[in-house]
Amino acid sequence: MPIIDVHAHVGRWQFHLSCGDADDNLRLMDRYGIDLQLVSASEAVVHDAVAGNSALTKELASRPRLYGYAVVNPNRIEESAADLRRCLDSGRFVGAKIHTHYPGRLPGSREMAGAFDVVAEAGVPLLLHTWGREVLQLPDMVASRPGLRVIMGHAGGEAWREAAHAAASCEGLYLEHCRTAADSGRIAYAREAGVPVERLLFGTDATLIDPCWSLGVLRDAGLTPAELDRVLWRNAADLFGLEIPA
Repeated sequence: MPIIDVHAHVGRWQFHLSCGDADDNLRLMDRYGIDLQLVSASEAVVHDAVAGNSALTKELASRPRLYGYAVVNPNRIEESAADLRRCLDSGRFVGAKIHTHYPGRLPGSREMAGAFDVVAEAGVPLLLHTWGREVLQLPDMVASRPGLRVIMGHAGGEAWREAAHAAASCEGLYLEHCRTAADSGRIAYAREAGVPVERLLFGTDATLIDPCWSLGVLRDAGLTPAELDRVLWRNAADLFGLEIPA
């Protein structure tokens, strides 16, 4: 069965020195049978969005199994809007990524609203780092921007129950459950809350986290083969317009 990983990174992190360049991503993908991976640059997330996005463009040029998220900085809206357009014009970026904690802007803030406007205008999916009850702000933020599709990265983290109910109430919200704590029952809870299988996505947070964590969570989620097919790749292929390489 094909696999598309919608949440990964290229580059080093200040607290995990084993992460490296894009070839490390490919090695992990080969180990776990991941066909395509959507990545943001750790430099862009943590330090400098424009410089990190530029460096990632070069990494993507020779690695067709990797596609990019252009990181948008809510504190530098005009700069990020222009940079997002440049990245998308390269043909190697398929979405946007926004972190909440590094720029210090949560859903509900004026700056985050401006960042959502930028992504909505670009017409691409947004991977949003979510980790807390601020996920309850998202249904209104997404519903007020018709066509915007937001993936809740980490499915709210410790607020995974709140994230499930938020996603159930808004057709533009998707759940992606990667994190290092493999809490039992997260996916089943989301289904029971009313999140359709078509809005569940597979992500790993590689290379920061080994993909075995997320694969194990799916293994224990009690999905049927048809549901697993959707979560592991088909939903992502539909959302991002991707094709599995022959």
